[in-house]
Amino acid sequence: MGYVFRRFILLWSGVFNLLVKSSVGKNQKRLQKMKSFEWIGQTIASICWITSVFVYANWGIGDWLQLFAASSWLFSNIAAILSLR
Repeated sequence: MGYVFRRFILLWSGVFNLLVKSSVGKNQKRLQKMKSFEWIGQTIASICWITSVFVYANWGIGDWLQLFAASSWLFSNIAAILSLR
């Protein structure tokens, strides 16, 4: 390849613009998903479920299973936001 004046700058700015555009689109999709009724409802429900385990803390095996189930539900809601493409 021959010498092209300022080639690095031209290539770099093009790559940067592509990265910025794609990350903005992802953030908008994530915000739309987080504002949806079903995502908010499920997240609030899982947080309330986790809180209720601590409020009624008998700490038997059933309470640990309840805490694990509620935490898994919350983490899956968060993962659904982070995995949007």
